[in-house]
Amino acid sequence: MALIVQKYGGTSVGSVDRIKNVARRIAKWHRAGHQVVVVVSAMSGETNRLIGLAKEIQASPDPRELDVVASTGEQVTIGLVAMAVQEEGLKAKSYTGPQVHVLTDSAFTKARILEIDEKKIRADLAAGYVVVVAGFQGADEHGNITTLGRGGSDTSAVAMAAALKADECLIYTDVDGVYTTDPRIVPEARRLTTVTFEEMLEMASLGSKVLQIRSVEFAGKYKVRLRVLSSLTGADLPLAEEAQSGTLITFEEDTPMEKAVISGIAFSRDEAKITLTRVPDRPGIAYQILGAIADANIDVDMIVQNISVDGTTDFSFTVHRNEYGKAMQVLQSTVQPVIQARQIIGDPMICKVSVVGIGMRSHVGIASLMFRTLSEEGINIQMITTSEIKISVVVEDKYMELAVRALHKAFGLEQAAA
Repeated sequence: MALIVQKYGGTSVGSVDRIKNVARRIAKWHRAGHQVVVVVSAMSGETNRLIGLAKEIQASPDPRELDVVASTGEQVTIGLVAMAVQEEGLKAKSYTGPQVHVLTDSAFTKARILEIDEKKIRADLAAGYVVVVAGFQGADEHGNITTLGRGGSDTSAVAMAAALKADECLIYTDVDGVYTTDPRIVPEARRLTTVTFEEMLEMASLGSKVLQIRSVEFAGKYKVRLRVLSSLTGADLPLAEEAQSGTLITFEEDTPMEKAVISGIAFSRDEAKITLTRVPDRPGIAYQILGAIADANIDVDMIVQNISVDGTTDFSFTVHRNEYGKAMQVLQSTVQPVIQARQIIGDPMICKVSVVGIGMRSHVGIASLMFRTLSEEGINIQMITTSEIKISVVVEDKYMELAVRALHKAFGLEQAAA
């Protein structure tokens, strides 16, 4: 008998029929002798609806009150799922995050989990209950309701699995696993049987929407085995088959010996590049530029500084496209009067394309093949950044799909052992 945490996202519980399908799936696992804890999101579109209501009252809703409103979506879902499980003839009990005592900090709308008191859940599991817990929410030390930010239900599920020392955390979603790249761009993309936490973290941070970044970080830190699989298959799928489906996110030592050098091609279209030309090349100049950007609460991604010529240099960095206008305003009003750069050049029409794989550590020629492939397609590289297991480049936005398709083919990912 194993202790399994299952997480169902908004699409998976988006209608009464889908909730009933989820309940049948839960019952299948429970009847096989497993203890089951279920973490659910609000029904598809419900969180957006609730936030929209709040914004009709206040243009910039009070964060504490917004959390009170936004957290109600999951409360509806847990009750419905618990009732559906009961209709399957099982005992089920639902809990909100505060009822479980998911303790968070007080950063409303983007709280972080500090600890989970799992005693109540363990007692219910021992009594034969299926326990259904609201994802995305908790409470701070003062009893205020908090939410974890978008995608927070993934983090709730992984944190619950870590607290309970679960055997596996199953993330049910509307896709059947992690692919070598987006199948909508490359139809030949293949589902990966396994991927390491490091690779999944890179893919998530680079634009893959399968899992929320914080949940992958959490799982890697607490060594929680994750599996991404589809909730849209029939609930009558044999348990042995379902338990081995999807993509297992695990540790490098657990991956096949002949794992492909590159696991996937990730991309992000929501990028913008800013370059300050002829910046004085002196100590502290990078801080003067990026300190002002950080003070404006703008995240910076790639950074490139050119060689010094005549005591000046060019300094480039990328930000999320939604932050581009704000970043340009900060630079022009706050930074430029101080550092006197010759020019501030902005380009909101760029994208980032990356190759990811732990095989880079032991194989040479990855960068060479990547750059040659892009060159043969006539795609100019504007910026490059690397880590042990990834190479990312900035190119013009209009070339993104071409770059992804060409790199996927060049690295043979459509034929790689999935």
